[in-house]
Amino acid sequence: MAKGIYVSATTPGSGKSLVALGLADTLHRHADRIGFFKPVVLGPDAMNDPMVALMKSRFELDDHRCRGGLTFAEVRALLAEGKRAEIDGRCVEIFAEISRHCDVVIVEGTDLTGQDAAVEFDLNARLANNLAAPVVAVVGAKGRTVAEAAAAVQVARKELAAGKCALLAIMVNRADPADVEAIAAEIKPGASGRPVYVLPELEEIARPTTGEVAAALGVRQIAGRADMERDVRDIKVAAMNVGNFLNVLDEGALVIVPGDRADVMVACLASSFSPEFPVPSALILTGGLAPDANIYPLLAQAPFPVFAASEDTYTTARRVSEVRSEIWSGHRRKVASALGLWSRRVDEAELMERLHLPRAERMTPLRFLHDLIERARSQRRHVVLPEGTDVRILRAAEILHRRDVCDLTLLGRESDVRELAAARGIDLSGINIVDPATSVLRQGFAEKYAELRAHKGVDLAKALEIMQDGSYFGTMMVQLGVVDGMVSGAAHTTAHTIRPALEFVKTRDGVKIVSSVFLMLMPDRVLVYGDCAVNPDPNVEQLADIALASAETAAQFGVEPRVAMLSYSTGGSGSGEAVDEVRQATGLVRERRPDLAVEGPIQYDAAVDASIAESKMPGSSVAGQATVFIFPDLNTGNNTYKAVQQSSGAVAVGPVLQGLRKPVNDLSRGCTVEDIVNTVAITAIQAQATA
Repeated sequence: MAKGIYVSATTPGSGKSLVALGLADTLHRHADRIGFFKPVVLGPDAMNDPMVALMKSRFELDDHRCRGGLTFAEVRALLAEGKRAEIDGRCVEIFAEISRHCDVVIVEGTDLTGQDAAVEFDLNARLANNLAAPVVAVVGAKGRTVAEAAAAVQVARKELAAGKCALLAIMVNRADPADVEAIAAEIKPGASGRPVYVLPELEEIARPTTGEVAAALGVRQIAGRADMERDVRDIKVAAMNVGNFLNVLDEGALVIVPGDRADVMVACLASSFSPEFPVPSALILTGGLAPDANIYPLLAQAPFPVFAASEDTYTTARRVSEVRSEIWSGHRRKVASALGLWSRRVDEAELMERLHLPRAERMTPLRFLHDLIERARSQRRHVVLPEGTDVRILRAAEILHRRDVCDLTLLGRESDVRELAAARGIDLSGINIVDPATSVLRQGFAEKYAELRAHKGVDLAKALEIMQDGSYFGTMMVQLGVVDGMVSGAAHTTAHTIRPALEFVKTRDGVKIVSSVFLMLMPDRVLVYGDCAVNPDPNVEQLADIALASAETAAQFGVEPRVAMLSYSTGGSGSGEAVDEVRQATGLVRERRPDLAVEGPIQYDAAVDASIAESKMPGSSVAGQATVFIFPDLNTGNNTYKAVQQSSGAVAVGPVLQGLRKPVNDLSRGCTVEDIVNTVAITAIQAQATA
């Protein structure tokens, strides 16, 4: 049976869902199959609990590995009838069903929000024992002094010991950021001597979103952008004239105003379109009053949602103030903040020592992508994003910053970048913004560029002009060590991204060309395809270069390189110029890297299928088990990676550029926010190797 870990609140409002999420993220990278079980849910449907839904989507869990148990109403009724054994029996049965499909199951207990918290605490302790699951106890520190938080830890230890629970770890959550270190110092060591982790309250997690407010109040959107992830940083009731109101309006404030106050509505719209004024997170028009018909076309242009409420202003304001934000809302920005906090405050290696889990055997796509983030975070690097006026870039930058992956610099005119971010509700605090046109670095960069390109007739005046281009400016930041890597291409061509790097970053010693690979994330392994994006028709030496660089990239990302030099013929069975070139390139690879497992020419089926390999190339160390596939030309490589991606459902990460002395990576112009996040993480990892 799978090992269970019971996450239990010991005080109301502990924020245990954050701990459950962080624990799941950690375990997912260390176990082949994780599961999630919530024995008691608050809502009316145990199968549609929001936290269960978040875990399913975040970690790609099916119903066999992720589900709820009983509703709180069912549990309360059974307790009233004295049927505790039935509660235990049904939960144990569901846990056993989940366990059959998992190596480890995270169990999230109740919230201690019922009328009798002591009964709930006893219920959690009893369930943990019946499931044979050690407890991760979560103590809520919100509203507590340092001494009170430390005392709550002692009480939790004693009560769990009295309940005969096996205590795996204690975590103090939602502490005042100013008190975190003092609480950690005040807590007395437990019997195990293991640390108690203290996590601060984060404003970006605690703030409700516009979507959460709308759902809680049941209001309908009547105009504006349907952006339900904007943070509500403050609440403003417009009960004064426009001049005074604008004086107190703050960035991200939710404005509550009667539906007949056209002056305030217009003022909010005007404020959102001016870089000098704050942008509200939303408008709620109250009293069931419809705005003047002439106002609707203006409201339609609002960069934030506009809602209509039937209740009066006072009632609406009171209800908004009562809305709580929850991790399980699933907003990726909140999840990113939660996981960033977890990584900063919890020693993952120390926590894993306590669990003694078997080593994971399979590399799934999701685990690979999660590993990218952790590896990037392990040795912090600085990445520049030249396309600072692309909304996808800004959203990715916010997520990367919240997850604490790396340091970031955005390029662009600062007023334009901040205005776009404010209009879209994106928080760029903590992220550096540089305008190449006005930066103090531009002069020095231009002088260096003129020096490097003097042989091409570039003088200082021309260089100063060129350094206003984000790609050139960002690449020079990499070249001179101001940053460690660059990611671009969301709004520019591959040529525009790569050209500056080819001009002055140049290739590494011993490498003659820049090439690329795609990391193909199959259901149970990672394959490397090269070159599928850069070189149209490589010659023999270039093909060998691509193979060697691809093998290095594979090893860098945890893939043992077994290189297949692909052709339409296997071994000595065929001839022709194309086959001979692959054969010669294979020979060059063997000369330069005698230790590298390489085979060629070989057909794709013989490279991946063990039974075909046995008949076509018996005894080969590569045939049937290749991990790195080198295509003879761009036409073959590009079509093959797309065919595999579309037909098999594989996730293609890339292109990852290789061969440069310092990391510069290209994005597809159709890239998603997730693609950008992954590419920045890859770039940071490459920078670790070149430091």
